[in-house]
This record gives sequence, C-alpha cells and structure tokens, in this order.
Amino acid sequence: MTSGSKVLVGGTLLTLVTLAASALAQHEGHGQRVTPPAPAQGGAAQDTPSRRVTMEQLHQSGGVPPGWKFSLPAGDATRGRQLFVDLECYKCHAIQGESFPASAADAKNVGPELTGMGGQHPAEYFAESVLSPNTVVVDGPGFIGPDGKSVMPSYADSLSVTQLVDLVAFLKSLTGGGHMHESAPAAQTVDDYTVRLDYRGAGAHAGHEGRADHSGMAAGPRHLMVFVTDRASGEPIPYLPVSATIRAPGQPARRVSLAPMVGGQGFHYGADVTLPDGAHTVTVSIGPLAVPTMASAKGRFARPATVVFERGA
Repeated sequence: MTSGSKVLVGGTLLTLVTLAASALAQHEGHGQRVTPPAPAQGGAAQDTPSRRVTMEQLHQSGGVPPGWKFSLPAGDATRGRQLFVDLECYKCHAIQGESFPASAADAKNVGPELTGMGGQHPAEYFAESVLSPNTVVVDGPGFIGPDGKSVMPSYADSLSVTQLVDLVAFLKSLTGGGHMHESAPAAQTVDDYTVRLDYRGAGAHAGHEGRADHSGMAAGPRHLMVFVTDRASGEPIPYLPVSATIRAPGQPARRVSLAPMVGGQGFHYGADVTLPDGAHTVTVSIGPLAVPTMASAKGRFARPATVVFERGA
C-alpha cells in the first residue's frame, strides 16, 4: 500500500469516526440521538393508495389536488416504543401502564403525561410536536419554559423519516386511559359531504365554549353544531337546509332545524338544544343546495343526504 493510499484510508476512517460520534451526540437533558435504521423494503408509503390527477387540476386547485391534505404514513408502533425508550422520552412524559425505567423527580424534566393521547390528536400534530415544538406552544405547566418557548427540544436533526413515523405510530397507539377533550367530535362522509357533529356548552356559537361534566352532559340546553364541508375540498358549504332528529329509547323523536351561523368553532349549522343523558341518536338531514351552482359544481350538492350519529352510553 502506498503512502498516498494510507493517507486516503486514514482520512476515510477519521471521517467515519467523526460521523459516528456525531450520531451519538446527546440532546441536552433529553436522551441521545439514535442511528437511523436501514431503509425499509416496501413500507407504508408504498402501500398508500395512489390518487391520479391532471396537471390542469393541479393548476386549478392552487398547486394541489382538490381536497388534498398531507397524511403521515403508517409506522410500526413496536419500533416506535423502543425509540421512545432509546431517546429517554419517559424521563419527561409519563405513560400509565408502561414499565419504563424509573427516572429522578426533576421539575425541569416534567412534561405533559401522554396516557390516552393517541386518540386526542392526529398523527401530523404529533409529528409537528417532535420536529418543530415551538410551532404550537400549549400554555401551561410542563409546556413552556422561563423563556416563553416550548420545553420540548426539536428532534428534526435526530430522526430519520422512518423513525419519525414509527415514533408517531407509538404515540397514536396510546389510546387507553387518560383524559378526553371535551365533547370529542365525530365525523362521517356521505355523498359529496363530510359531516361532523359536536355538542358544547350553550354559547359555543359565540365563541364561549362551556365545560362538560364527567358524564359528558350538562344541565340545561347546550349548543348542537353540525359542520358540513365539501368532501373534496374541505371547504364549508353554506345555504344548505339542515335539520337534526333526536331519538332516545322511551322518548318521542324531536326534530330541530339548524341555522347557519359562525362562532368560535367556525361556520356550522346549529341550535341550542338538550340532548338525552343516556344512549341516543342524532340523525342529520341535509337537503339540496338552495343556491345556483357554477358549471364546475354542476350535479353536486343536489341530492338529499342523511347521517346518523350514535351518542351516549
């Protein structure tokens, strides 16, 4: 081997050592960086159904397909849990029912508990919290530091894409126990519509959302909200005749006309009503659009639609 070759090999080894050391560098007080895994063969991204679109449609919709929304690919929750351990996330975030290593009680390392969080947020919200925690900063203990910024460090430089989707898959799997956000909304799609139902304290239409009791109900009327959006574009659809029929065992059915209105939750069809405490259904009836449509929407929103929501226990 020539001296020049020895220099080249030596330089290569030094580079590899430097890269390895960098990969093991630690986030201060928040675990260590982990080595990205080898690229997966196949994978969730390849299994996602394709959607074909023409270039003209892209231009007409502002550069994206109508109704387009980025969705994080599915990951492996088991690998994500191991990554949660490797990054020592358990030092800041407790999860009931898990057997993570015990950590010293350090006030600066106390973050929000993650028990049950998987059913409360979409995958993309978890991904943003991991990559860019200061994009949305929740006001409260365990969220904000003395500088007013999130106490959560960014892991944008620490994780591969595969590791990110696996970690999010683990967080999404945390659906047992924990708290529930008030009046968790339900959504269904039918024909050209996506319909979401929500029920909050009276005054929610004015932006003053009431608090539910532990049963999810409150004394007196509350505000029933039905959000009707275009299934393709996600935009609200005004000028629809919308009503709700409330049915419960042993009680006569009640039909309520819902008026279009704008409030703290955005545009919706609503009315102040009292829903039964026990099991009941809310049948949302949507009539044909009440205004003329342009050629691009010809034939859409012209048929009546019905969506049934089951609520209560």
